Amino acid sequence: MKIALLQRKDMRERVFGTEHLAQLREIGEVTLNEENVNPTEEQARALIANADVAITSWGCCALTERVLESAPNLKLVLHAAGTVKPIVTDALWQRGVRISNATEALGQGVAETALGFTIVSLKDMWRLSRETAAGGWGDGSRVREVYGLTVGVVGAGRAGSHYIKLLRQFDVRIALYDPFVSAERAREMGAQKLELEDLLRQSDVISIHLPSLPETNHMFNAERLALMKDDCVLINTARGSVIDEEALTAELSKGRLFACLDVTDPEPPQVDHPFRNLPNVILTPHIAGAVNNGMGRIAKSVVNDLQAYLEGRPLSGEVRADQMHLLA
Repeated sequence: MKIALLQRKDMRERVFGTEHLAQLREIGEVTLNEENVNPTEEQARALIANADVAITSWGCCALTERVLESAPNLKLVLHAAGTVKPIVTDALWQRGVRISNATEALGQGVAETALGFTIVSLKDMWRLSRETAAGGWGDGSRVREVYGLTVGVVGAGRAGSHYIKLLRQFDVRIALYDPFVSAERAREMGAQKLELEDLLRQSDVISIHLPSLPETNHMFNAERLALMKDDCVLINTARGSVIDEEALTAELSKGRLFACLDVTDPEPPQVDHPFRNLPNVILTPHIAGAVNNGMGRIAKSVVNDLQAYLEGRPLSGEVRADQMHLLA
């Protein structure tokens, strides 16, 4: 078996450790891109020549018919990143090539970040830390435990479903809005399915896990934000476009809500954006997914899906053509 890694060298080294490359070499002959630039179509043709498996990542070019001409035996593309839209073309589907991505691995990091935001925000640690740094000693009157509250989850994809799994370790009520998840499936996950407006009214914490699609653009608008409880914690580790930022700024300026935002629209926000200065906003620079040592999760998921493919088992990250319109 011939395995071609198309991503540029520095990206490969960020994602794949020596142990992951050793595992790939146990499976087949491995070709690496040794350039620190994203491959052009012609470079991709050379790298993928006669490969059975291609491994792509951020910055890789689309796998067009021109690229695929040099890999007539290609059977599987493993995308060591999230969305496959930058690399997928109709030519792949027409050739019957199977495609898998690493959204499950990325989703774990996102869910863990969302849980961290949940705990620290309810504990009021952000404000208390500022007060103690300034010489004070807060009374903790606004501290809440992750107990007896309603946590609303908007979107039950890889990240949202893992966040629900983590929340099940706490004594909280989990509410879910996802039009593609049945009430029965929500119960199996440990959540109660609600309509979005009901979830907004009832939740003490709301964590957004939605892709950026026309249907989700500014889903959290002024009308819906106004439905949220006073002191609700709003967490967005998904995409900035799902929130109307002007409307959220207006609500936050009232001091009514608390927001933890790992994403904005656009990124980064302007240096004078209110999100940078409002005391009830925690703004982080899109770190919720896999970063630094967490990149190893992506490599592990790629190797695991390759092994699953060889053994005839389902691929955890497989993407089908009929799912493409629902993906970020």
